[in-house]
Amino acid sequence: MAELPRSSKYRATPGAPLSDDERNRLVERLNAAFERGEVSPDDYPRLLDALFGATTLGEVVPVVEAVPGVATHDVPAIVEQGVGRPGELSEPIQPSGALVAKVIAGGVVAALLLLVVVLALLL
Repeated sequence: MAELPRSSKYRATPGAPLSDDERNRLVERLNAAFERGEVSPDDYPRLLDALFGATTLGEVVPVVEAVPGVATHDVPAIVEQGVGRPGELSEPIQPSGALVAKVIAGGVVAALLLLVVVLALLL
């Protein structure tokens, strides 16, 4: 069990009323922690009773301390966009038809210019 910091709303305002939305969020977190095995079968009913019997934020401190914290950050986009496993190379991107046509046209123009320059030097 991790002790909550003093800045936590459960410690900072222990006399504030516990809303139904807050209770529902805590029930979801407690159920998820129990399903993952992070809360023992002996503690689960005791924590549920404490949660449903609580009327203030201070009364749910034992429940909040028993469940893992909620992530307060977003996953960076560069991490989310990866679809493969770490260390796995992605498939190369195929060039579009328009790009291929531009490269070929540029090559033809460059070859013609080179031919003109070579002929000018020889004559």
